[in-house]
Amino acid sequence: MFPDALQFHIASYIDNFVKWLQISYGATFDAFSNFLLTILLGIQNALLLIPWWVWVVVVTGLAWWQSRKIFTALVLGGLMMLVGVFELWVPAIETLAIVITSVIISLVIGIPVGVAMAEWDRLSVVITPLLDAMQTMPSFVYLIPALMLFGLGKVPAVIATVIYAVPPVIRLTDLGIRQVSATVQEAARAFGATRWQMLKEVRLPLAMPSILAGVNQTTMMALAMVVVASMIGARGLGERVLLSLNRIAIGNGFEAGFAIVALAIIIDRLTQGVARRWQPPQTN
Repeated sequence: MFPDALQFHIASYIDNFVKWLQISYGATFDAFSNFLLTILLGIQNALLLIPWWVWVVVVTGLAWWQSRKIFTALVLGGLMMLVGVFELWVPAIETLAIVITSVIISLVIGIPVGVAMAEWDRLSVVITPLLDAMQTMPSFVYLIPALMLFGLGKVPAVIATVIYAVPPVIRLTDLGIRQVSATVQEAARAFGATRWQMLKEVRLPLAMPSILAGVNQTTMMALAMVVVASMIGARGLGERVLLSLNRIAIGNGFEAGFAIVALAIIIDRLTQGVARRWQPPQTN
C-alpha cells in the first residue's frame, strides 16, 4: 500500500475553483452558452428544412463532380439514403449540426493560430507542446472541463469537440506554410512583395492543399468526438449508440454505428475531393 503520509488530493481545490468561476463569471458563461446554442440550433434547423432527397441528390452530385466516377457517386448517395432507411435521419442531422458548428469554430481559431506559428518561431515553440499534449490525452478527458463550466447539453459537446479537433488544422496550416518553396518566396521578394502580400498571394495559396488536409482531419476528429460527447447530452447518433450499449440492443447499435460510418465516409470523400482540386499539377 502507498503510505498515507505521502497521499495528497487536489479534488477539493478544483471543486472550489470551479465554484468560484461559476459564481464570479456565471453570467458570462451563460451568455456565451446561449449565443453558441442559438448558432447551433440555427444550423440544425436549417439542415432539417432541406428535404432528404435533396441531400441525396447533392451528395451524389458533389461526389460525381469531384471524382467523375459514377460508381463512387452512387455509393455515397446510397449511404446517405440508408441513414434515412434506418430511421436515423433526424439524429444524423443533429450530429451533423454539431460537427459543422465545431468545425467552423475550429477553423476560425486554428487557421490564424497556424499562420501565426509559421510566421513567428517563438510562438511555435510555445504552442507545439500544448498541441502535443492535446493530441495525446484520451478524448474522454475533454468532457470534464466542458461539463464543469457548461453542464450537460449540446454546448459543452461543442466546446469539448473544438478542443479535441482543433490541433490538426493548426499543425497542418503551420506545416503547409513552412513547406512553401524558398525559391518561389525569393522570386516574390525580388518583385517587391511585402510580408503581407507574400503571405496572402504566395504562401497561403501554395499551402492550401496542406490546410485542406487539416480541415479534413479536423472534421473527422470532430465527428468522432461528437459520438463520445453523447455522454454529456450531445444527442444525435452518439446517443443512439450509447442507449444501445446500455440496453445491449445489438441490432439498434449496429444501425446507429453504420449511420456514423456512412457520415464519416461521405464527409471524408467530399473533403478529400476538395483538397485534391487544390493540388498543383504534376510535371514529368
